Amino acid sequence: MTVDEFLTEKAKKTERALAEHVEAWHDAPDILRDAVRYSLFAGGKRLRPALALGAAEIISGDDAVALPAACAIEMIHTYSLIHDDLPAMDNDDLRRGKPTLHKVHGEAIAILAGDALLTMAFDVLSQAKDLRVIQEVARAAGVGGMVGGQVLDLQSERKAISLDQLRHLHACKTGALIRVSVRCGALLAEANEEQFEALTRFGEHLGLAFQIADDILDVTGEEDLLGKPIGSDEAKQKSTYPALVGLDRARQLADEAANSAAEALSPFGPEADDFRALARFVVERHH
Repeated sequence: MTVDEFLTEKAKKTERALAEHVEAWHDAPDILRDAVRYSLFAGGKRLRPALALGAAEIISGDDAVALPAACAIEMIHTYSLIHDDLPAMDNDDLRRGKPTLHKVHGEAIAILAGDALLTMAFDVLSQAKDLRVIQEVARAAGVGGMVGGQVLDLQSERKAISLDQLRHLHACKTGALIRVSVRCGALLAEANEEQFEALTRFGEHLGLAFQIADDILDVTGEEDLLGKPIGSDEAKQKSTYPALVGLDRARQLADEAANSAAEALSPFGPEADDFRALARFVVERHH
């Protein structure tokens, strides 16, 4: 199976389940449900759900047990993008080639749609009936994870920070949700300690590779492929790997992280080949 086939298969499973969850919000105002749908089904790789489902499949041969986690994490990821795009944050007009949600429905509805996705994500996650994954996701999305990382990102604008500080910033802002996706899939499939630790290391290295590649694409990518303007990080004077170490060194660091991700899978056999290929994909992609 190619990486594209793997991601497409997992995305289809996730999107069917997400559609069912949103349709079940019978008491939601129509405009709120429409706003959620606009962002939740706007496309994208569905990388995080694929990681949750793929990790479960590696361990047990069945990804169904991880579907609540896959959906919940994608809902949280989508809420974070909605809020990131707001004028008070990154002030972006385009997301995946379409107007951002606040440009379509206004800032107030965009904020509330994000709030709804975050809140209902935990309703979905509760269906896994495992308090461990609820705690894992809450911590990854919260003050020591994604939200905390967003604060560090804002504070680092127009400032010189060290490489270690940049790594920590991105480990929180981007890496935490990628890492927890893998961990939740492993937990729900009842991975043993060695398997769980190996997949955790994979998720950590993959998250780093993904973020460095994103930073590089903001410099070298094509707007039509990215679905948003390039150069926005530089324009906002954000702390990025190319800005800190240069493009060549950033590419080298991305390759090193991808290789470390693949090496972390050494306890597994062919069942982890999709993840090995994914490690290369995240640094070789064009969008």
